[in-house]
Amino acid sequence: MVFLVALHFLVAGAAPALVRMLDRRAFLVLALVPAASFVWLLGPVARATDGDPTYEHLTWIPQIGLNLDLSVNALSGIVALLVTGVGALVLVYCTWYFRPNDPEIWRFSGVLTAFAGAMLGLVLSDNVYLLYIFWELTTILSFLLIGHNPERRANRRAAMNALIVTTFGGLAMLVGLVGLHLLSGTPRLSELLADPPAAGPAVTTFVALILVGALSKSALVPFHFWLPGAMAAPTPVSAYLHAAAMVKAGVYLVALLAPVFADTPGWRPVLVSLGIATMILGGLRALRQYDIKLLLAYGTVSQLGFLVAVAGAGTRSAAFAALALLCAHGLFKSALFLVVGIIDRSVGTRDLRDLSGLRAARPALFVITIVAAASMAGLPVMFGFTAKEAALAAFVDLGKDLGHPGWGMAALVGIVVGSILTVAYSARFVWGAFADKAGVEPCHPRAFSAGFTVVPGILAAASLVAGFAGPALTPRIATYADQFPEGAHHAMLTLWHGFTPALGLSAIAVVAGLALFVWRRPVAATQHAIVDRLPMPDAERSYQAVMRGVDRLAVEITGRTQRGSLPVYLGIILVTLVVVPGTALIRAWETPDVRIADNPLQIVTGLIMAAAAILTVRSRRRLRAVLLLGVTGYGTSILFVAHGAPDLALTQVLVETFLLVTFVLVLRRLPPFFSDRPFNIARWWRVGVGTAVGLTVSGFAFVATNARTATPISAGWAEPAYEYGGGKNIVNVALVDIRAWDTIGELSVLVVAATGIASLIFLLTDRSMRQIRPRRVVAPDSNAWLAANLHDQRRSIVFEIVTRLIFHTVIVFSIYLMISGHNSPGGGFAGGLIAGLALMVRYLAGGREELDNAAPVDAGFVLGLGLAVAALSGLLPTLLGGGVLQSAIVDVQIPVLGELHLVTSVFFDIGVYLVVVGLALDVLRSLGSGIDAQIEEEDEEADEAAQSTSEVTS
Repeated sequence: MVFLVALHFLVAGAAPALVRMLDRRAFLVLALVPAASFVWLLGPVARATDGDPTYEHLTWIPQIGLNLDLSVNALSGIVALLVTGVGALVLVYCTWYFRPNDPEIWRFSGVLTAFAGAMLGLVLSDNVYLLYIFWELTTILSFLLIGHNPERRANRRAAMNALIVTTFGGLAMLVGLVGLHLLSGTPRLSELLADPPAAGPAVTTFVALILVGALSKSALVPFHFWLPGAMAAPTPVSAYLHAAAMVKAGVYLVALLAPVFADTPGWRPVLVSLGIATMILGGLRALRQYDIKLLLAYGTVSQLGFLVAVAGAGTRSAAFAALALLCAHGLFKSALFLVVGIIDRSVGTRDLRDLSGLRAARPALFVITIVAAASMAGLPVMFGFTAKEAALAAFVDLGKDLGHPGWGMAALVGIVVGSILTVAYSARFVWGAFADKAGVEPCHPRAFSAGFTVVPGILAAASLVAGFAGPALTPRIATYADQFPEGAHHAMLTLWHGFTPALGLSAIAVVAGLALFVWRRPVAATQHAIVDRLPMPDAERSYQAVMRGVDRLAVEITGRTQRGSLPVYLGIILVTLVVVPGTALIRAWETPDVRIADNPLQIVTGLIMAAAAILTVRSRRRLRAVLLLGVTGYGTSILFVAHGAPDLALTQVLVETFLLVTFVLVLRRLPPFFSDRPFNIARWWRVGVGTAVGLTVSGFAFVATNARTATPISAGWAEPAYEYGGGKNIVNVALVDIRAWDTIGELSVLVVAATGIASLIFLLTDRSMRQIRPRRVVAPDSNAWLAANLHDQRRSIVFEIVTRLIFHTVIVFSIYLMISGHNSPGGGFAGGLIAGLALMVRYLAGGREELDNAAPVDAGFVLGLGLAVAALSGLLPTLLGGGVLQSAIVDVQIPVLGELHLVTSVFFDIGVYLVVVGLALDVLRSLGSGIDAQIEEEDEEADEAAQSTSEVTS
């Protein structure tokens, strides 16, 4: 199962390349992945519906209970078949939906395939945290799919609405899932449901939070408004996400928890009442739509309300009906959405007022639509009919099963009203798309491939076949329903139950629904009169009002706090540091046990650092202040050496040197002196804040170093660092093995920060819109090695010669440090800093052209490559039998040279090395080359102005 889910994401990553080779035919290749998953699942699902579920477990992060736990039981298996089967067909359909050479399908194909994998992982998850990960993956990927065309405002707005609403629900759900994990003691869903925590206020709260996530995902009132807006997405997205996949996630979650938590206080009243309200509201809105895709969208909202109401009823017969309805809805609604896509592509409009004559022009498509719409309306002999009969029968007996006859009768009335509306909008869809309308010019649809019609035809045929296959499907679905207590009747799928109340209610729904359609004009007039005259609540308007309020509040707060003053920002941060943690420091203060020094070197170094710090504050020249500040940094490295930490000392020296050069590059654009103004209140305030921060941080150091009561965890790292991590340098092993996940996160932050800062500097220096790629430059008077020289008073022949002598040696030394860092001082970070300093030397010796000669590559590419290498290196140990990011040790016998002791974490260090080199290039090109170019442009403008002035004078 893990392989199937991972295969979706691997193929999704290869989708752009497939599209480049095969164009839209790549969808046929991509469809093989969910199709293969569907075929593989047939066996486990058959066993699961016979009472033998399949489980798969892979350890990932056991400390927090996050493991790859997947399962195929009766519920998850049937839903997984729906997800993979419809997903494969939708991908096939995309082959004809998109036009040849569509420039956007390279991205769309990969995202849709990844979504199919995320949805499969969601329904198969047997771990609360894994469930949440896949849940949010579907949210993010749906955001990308709905916003497929970001140039259209409707797409951007719909994608953002869907993202915000479902993410809000997902976060609430996460709190609930974590709470149930803590109460039950297990993160595995199968174990949690087999042995649930005892009922109580905490369980009720956590279940309610989970339901918030389910209701927002399945677009129930008051979250229903995001789904119709999502129709801005391409039709295949609507057919898959909004018919068979994403919106079913909430229904699936309700069905998963119902066997255990249906008796939780508030469960049934909330789910049944909101479900019925959504069913009726969606049905009424569908009757007012002229866009046939929006008509289906509101019909989907209505059907989702129906599904949640039935799944949330919490009886055996209702659970049986809910699973049957879920499958039936996925088949008929995806077929109808695909029909809309064909009409839109061949006619160019979805407005039912402009559609006429399609029944004669496209008879096969008309037949497919009739079959799918009949299943949606619940007409015999369709799958929708047998499933809806089961639901009506369940609600007829709901009062008896739960012991609340009045409550059951009210719910039944609501379901019947919703069913009437379902028949009415089903008829409206068929009429609107295919009827011959008086006064409307018949449509002349463009010819399209027969394969375009095959996919909705398969889905419609499945709805018809499943209607007759009720006796075979009943025991499969009943395996899930058997988890509930016995009810008043035994649920089953069949075309004939006899003359039952459910059959009578179905007949009433059909007759009344067709009557509503026949008298659609007075019904529409009545609806408009009610909506126009009465102040009806509108969830979307309320949502927009809240978002406008949040935006306005953000603007006001930003306007008052973000004043564009760096001293103000730093002051707020530092004062908060002094007040909040400083208060805790005072309350926790105990006289520390202080040892002044271990040797005289520490005392001398400390005095020098203190003197340098004081002189830094008192210095009037910026360059002198920077140099004195560097003294404190180099003094810190001496203290590291005195404490026996050469690795830290080396890194500190390199970082301090790198920062020193960076400061000097920036100082070129600043005045040489600080302000000459006398001390005023503001400057005394800054002195006070600085002194308070220094005292507070010193207090933290005193308290923290004296607060340890247990043996440091690092005390036991020496032996596993060598035996398990394969290295003698404990610091390096910790960075690339023991806490490699932290390092990955830090690298990601570094890449984002470097890219953002460089982009900001390029924007400020007016270079952001210029597409300047680094390239080799050869000056006319260049020598054999430094091809680009400085051609002004800044040129230094001695410096050029020294650079020529040491550059290659320094680069080789940096690579040596990177490779040897696992067993001696060094590592990827130190090696990257040395390589960056070597590039700085090339820049200082030959200017920005020489920097491009030394590294004719974009800094962003190097940063991204480094992060990718570091991340992918984590997968390498798994090929050798280890875990993710675990150091695998390989001893290779090399002729003549002997044995090579290779630790795979060296590849991680290579990634770190590349990220640091990319950062150095970013700094040099933004603060070095960028400022150089700006200075030269200003000099040229000044020369031109002076020349113009002299010409005018003469």
